[in-house]
Amino acid sequence: MLDDRAKLLLKALVERYIADGQPVGSRTLSRASGLDLSPATIRNVMADLEELGLIASPHTSAGRIPTARGYRLFVDTMLTVQRESVMPPQLAPEQPQKVIANAAQLLSNLSQFVGVVMAPRRTSVFRHIEFLRLSEKRFLVIIVSPEGDVQNRVIFTEVDHSQSQLVEASNFLNAHYAGLAMEQVRERLKSEVDVLRGEIASLMQAAVNVGSEALSEAQDEVVISGERNLLSVSDFSSDMGNLRRAFDLFEQKTQILRLLDISSQAEGVRIYIGGESQVVPFEELSIVSSPYEVDGKVVGTLGVIGPTRMPYDRMIQIVDITSKLLSNALSHRK
Repeated sequence: MLDDRAKLLLKALVERYIADGQPVGSRTLSRASGLDLSPATIRNVMADLEELGLIASPHTSAGRIPTARGYRLFVDTMLTVQRESVMPPQLAPEQPQKVIANAAQLLSNLSQFVGVVMAPRRTSVFRHIEFLRLSEKRFLVIIVSPEGDVQNRVIFTEVDHSQSQLVEASNFLNAHYAGLAMEQVRERLKSEVDVLRGEIASLMQAAVNVGSEALSEAQDEVVISGERNLLSVSDFSSDMGNLRRAFDLFEQKTQILRLLDISSQAEGVRIYIGGESQVVPFEELSIVSSPYEVDGKVVGTLGVIGPTRMPYDRMIQIVDITSKLLSNALSHRK
């Protein structure tokens, strides 16, 4: 256990390092902490903190920087957040995909780091489907989800269809299957194929197949905004290896999706600090995340990804407020 003096010095060291990005020496720490301590006493405390794995000494400096464990102790026990100092613009209730994209951009703009939003999870249910003839044996399938998301897919068929046949097929699907999951529609079409003309049935089966893919692709989408902001962060701009690993993470999305999925199971704002576990793949990144809701039910997660040396108090406010704005915009969409 740390005594009060050690806690105050660790808090001052973390805050100074977040602000300046430079290793903190004993003289700087003495001024920052406001404690009337001799340099020798401060050095002794710093040695104790280093032995506990809370701070570390870079090879090029006599100063100290926080470790992942030090950041974790700071975040969990020493961080104070001033509420309502961040006043972002409202998110307008629009088509869900646009609201989510706007939320990711808002997170990025406010934080000056990277904003990420995991789109709501949902079943592959459709509300409306239409066919549009593009050319011979080539058609556009337009699928509208219950949430209002629109997915377009091109299908190719063995035989050509007239526009009147396409209208007939869409009318049948909308009248008999709207509100069902695509998997249910696929099974029911198999048993009801005798009722339909063969060529129309094959068109519907093709549409259901691509529709199922389209809706399932949409449900696990991670929207990322502001990756270029990391180019102006010294922690990354001075080390191309760090920057490359960060961009690889954004490009693959799988790790981010898994992390946001874990976050959606927790209440409130969560902080994941790079290097303390396998959840965040490397030490230079931290993630501040929060679940968001639609009509009182948690449906996804959003967050800010930035350097481990980020102002956590401000990031907590930004993420918390944006999750409320997104929940409100999606719940009150007309």
